[in-house]
Amino acid sequence: MGNNAKIFMKSLLKSKETGIFLILIVLSVLIQMNNPIFFTFGNIMDILRNTSYTLIIAIGMTFVLIIRGLDLSVGSLVAFCGLSAALCMQRGVPVIVSILLGLFCGAVFGGINAFGIVKLKIPAMIATLGAMYMGRGLVLVITKGQAVYPLPDSFTSFGKGNLLGVPNVVILAFILAVIAHFVLSRTTYGRKVYAIGGNPETAGFAGISVSKIQISVYIISGVMAALSGIMTAARMGSGQPSVGDGIEMMVITAVIIGGTSLNGGAGTILGTVFGTLLMNVLSSGMNLVGVSAYWQKFVMGLIIIIAVGFDQYQRSKRRA
Repeated sequence: MGNNAKIFMKSLLKSKETGIFLILIVLSVLIQMNNPIFFTFGNIMDILRNTSYTLIIAIGMTFVLIIRGLDLSVGSLVAFCGLSAALCMQRGVPVIVSILLGLFCGAVFGGINAFGIVKLKIPAMIATLGAMYMGRGLVLVITKGQAVYPLPDSFTSFGKGNLLGVPNVVILAFILAVIAHFVLSRTTYGRKVYAIGGNPETAGFAGISVSKIQISVYIISGVMAALSGIMTAARMGSGQPSVGDGIEMMVITAVIIGGTSLNGGAGTILGTVFGTLLMNVLSSGMNLVGVSAYWQKFVMGLIIIIAVGFDQYQRSKRRA
């Protein structure tokens, strides 16, 4: 029993998730020492709420990166799909139907990304970059840069509501994370996703329909971005054309920090949860300790470089 406990502790300490969690704890303590408001219930709920919108997108991005993909369109989809749902509601379409239409828009864009990448063999960065500009352009064409409001009370009350003090979006993000973890770790579909990320050619020889899995993953990413956009619109009580601008880089960085490799085949939802939380704790902490907004941009850019550089370093070590 003693040996088993030692083996468990060694494996636990070696896991990337444990390392990220420890960094998260140390960072939180340092921020608390500089500003006692950090560990108040209200501030913790604010951090979890802000984390949840990013985490919903990051869940889809985890699937994409595991298969060696990339999706730069998620930020524009947050705006476009949230606005699509908001416009439907404003025109009298029932709330549930409007939400489903918003999610459908995300699925369509995900399908467009997948078609360009899988069928036309366009590099993922180029295909999704094009989709990013298409989505942002449609937002401006439809709204002329103006917000869409008012929205139904039943919709906004859910976005702003909570259960026992915990915001509804936090509960939703937690449920989605649990489902995604189960899918990746316990299902045949999840094993196929990892197999494709490890080696697409070998996965194909093993009888896995590589193209179908790749298409489904980009659709998942599009739907998750759409859901985050719809929940953002519900919280703000309006569809805002500027939401999601630049969030794709924060999402990708959070997923990489969480242990998902840009080179595919590795990653966990738990790591993504910790990585996303770490990014938001850092952002909140810099605000609380009075770091200039200009320096915050610098720090976030530095973290992106470090995260990607460390991922590449680990890849070179595995090859050696």
